[in-house]
Amino acid sequence: MRSVGVEEELLLVDADSGEPRALATAVLAAASREADGREEVFEAELHREQVEFATRPQTGMGELAAEIDRCRAEASRHAERLGAAVAALATSPLPVSPSIGFGERHRWLEEHFGLTTQEQLTCGCHVHVSVESDEEGVGVLDRIRPWLSVLLAMSANSPFWQGKDSEYSSYRSRVWGRWPSAGPVELFGSAERYHEQVRDMVGTGALLDEGMVYFDARLSAAYPTVEFRVADVCLDSSTTVLLAALARALVETAARQWKEGMPPARHRVELLRLAAWRAARSGLEGELLHPLTMRPAPADAVVRALFDHVREALEDSGDLVSVQEALAVLLKTGSGARVQRELLARTGDLRAVVGACVRRTSG
Repeated sequence: MRSVGVEEELLLVDADSGEPRALATAVLAAASREADGREEVFEAELHREQVEFATRPQTGMGELAAEIDRCRAEASRHAERLGAAVAALATSPLPVSPSIGFGERHRWLEEHFGLTTQEQLTCGCHVHVSVESDEEGVGVLDRIRPWLSVLLAMSANSPFWQGKDSEYSSYRSRVWGRWPSAGPVELFGSAERYHEQVRDMVGTGALLDEGMVYFDARLSAAYPTVEFRVADVCLDSSTTVLLAALARALVETAARQWKEGMPPARHRVELLRLAAWRAARSGLEGELLHPLTMRPAPADAVVRALFDHVREALEDSGDLVSVQEALAVLLKTGSGARVQRELLARTGDLRAVVGACVRRTSG
C-alpha cells in the first residue's frame, strides 16, 4: 500500500474581524513549546498571516483524516490563545496587506520577485504519495498530467480577492501561476531528463534552488514521493482526504501503466494550461476540459471520468466505496468556492463568510 502525507496551509485571522493577522511566529512558538522535543508538525510559510502543517505518512485514509483534524484543531487552539483563529481559505476574502516572513529565503524572494512575492498570500494543499524510485515517479508524472486540473476544480476554494469576487473559483491558482516555474509541464520520459530539466532551471539563476521548481506535480526533493501541488487548501477536511485518496489512486494507476509500457497521453502543455485555467474559472459549477479529449464537458461527467480511470486502484486500496460516497457529497454541495459565495449571498458580509469558514475549519 502506498503511503500518503498531506501538507495544508491555513490562514491566520482575527477572531472578531476576520481580517488576516501576522501571528505565525507566535503560533509556531506556542506549538514548539507544546511539542516539548517531539516532532513538530507546524512550520512558517512565505507570509506571517499563514501557517503550514504536515501529517506523517499514512496508509489508511481513516488515520490520515484523524491526523488532519488533529492538526487543524491544534492550530486553532494555538491561534485562539492569541485572540485569533485559523481558516482553511485559499485566499483571504477580506482586503489584506501581507507581511513577508523573516527568513532569509523569504527576503530573497521579495528582493528578486517584487510584487509577485508580496501578493502571494495564498494557501494550498500538497499531497505526497510514495513511489519506489525516481524512474517510477517520472513515469507517474508523465501519466497524471491531464488529470491534475480535475483535482484543482474539486479543491477550488478561493473566489474572493482583496474584498471582491474574482469571478474565479480558484483565484489562488491564478496568483500562484505568476511564479515563472509554476504550472503544468511537458513529458519528461525518464528520471535523467527530469533532473536535467530541474538543474537547467536552477542554473538560470532565476530560481533560488530546487525547492522553487513549482510544477503542478513534481518529485519531492525531501521524500521518495510524487508531490501533488495543484490544489487549493480545502474548506472541509473531508475534501482533503478525498483528494488524497484520488491522488494515491492516480499514482498507482499511472505506475501500473508505466510498468506495462503504456504510453502517456501526449497533450501539449498549452492545452494543459487551458485545462487548468478552465478548472480555476469554473470549479465544479460549470464545464471542464475532459482529460482524454481536451474538449468541454460538464464538471460532474469529468469527475466521474476520473473516478472510472482510477476505479481498479481504489478497489485494491479499499477506498472505492468511501471515495464514491465523498464524490457524491462534493458534487451535490459544491466546492469551497460555492460554499463561500452562498454564505455571502445569505449574509451580505465577507466578515461573516470568514467566521463561518473558521467554524468549518475546526469541524
